[in-house]
Amino acid sequence: MLKRIFTYFSGCVALTIIIGFLIGEIVTGSAATATESLLTDLPVHSVKIPASDGTDVHGWLVYGKDGNGAVLLVHSIRSNRVEMLSRARFLTAQGYHVLLIDLQAHGETPGDRITFGARESENVEASIDFLRKTFPNESIGAIGVSLGAAAIVLAKHDLKLSAVILESLHPTIEEAVENRLKLFLGKPGTFFLPLLLAQISFFTDTPIDELSPITRINNLNSPLLIISGTNDRHTTPPETERLFAAAREPKELWIVPGAGHFNMHDYAGRTYEQEVLGFLSHYLRPR
Repeated sequence: MLKRIFTYFSGCVALTIIIGFLIGEIVTGSAATATESLLTDLPVHSVKIPASDGTDVHGWLVYGKDGNGAVLLVHSIRSNRVEMLSRARFLTAQGYHVLLIDLQAHGETPGDRITFGARESENVEASIDFLRKTFPNESIGAIGVSLGAAAIVLAKHDLKLSAVILESLHPTIEEAVENRLKLFLGKPGTFFLPLLLAQISFFTDTPIDELSPITRINNLNSPLLIISGTNDRHTTPPETERLFAAAREPKELWIVPGAGHFNMHDYAGRTYEQEVLGFLSHYLRPR
């Protein structure tokens, strides 16, 4: 009897480890996609930006009008630069220079694993340097969504941006993973949390607490607008409010009524454009 119980529990443990490993592979696996050959309605210029690891960050540069500022657009997890095209349209229409990039292990930028901001932050730093060299007289801002927002906040060096917009950003990696496990597997999914966090730390070669934006957001020495949705179950409103509280002034918070964890521009449309353009204009085009 004891032997059967031991065998049963051993099997359960083994199954849990296998399932946890598979989840880890899915979560951290590369999201490579061909983006360069896609046709767009914007006059995009393909760019390859040298990164610190010896690879190139692939992206599109859209020229605006000098004197209006430049904006870096950084997509969400398992996506690519195409996600940010709708934002690029209304920003370039207002004269901004815009750079859209594929983060490492996304789109056409090389990378074996998604690292939740650890290596992606290096892509952001390289892209900001590129914008500074290309437009030395322009104020520079950035808009990041989910993983893209984390990549901005987790940058190891001061980006010295004139304006930053963070959308749907989690405060801690633990909460981000736990919320998603609950959404996809129900409450039992939380049993996989320790195993998945261990995998993330292993694959990123980074302690888990160094992947939590709330511990770094106060280092972001830029005017800040945080955007989230009232119905977001990946990053809840109370989590967003904690993140906002940890940031330094000047800062603004916009929690969009009815919005979930998806493209805020698609959801809020013209209202989103008005909020974003008002914020960017105030800080990138000082009177």
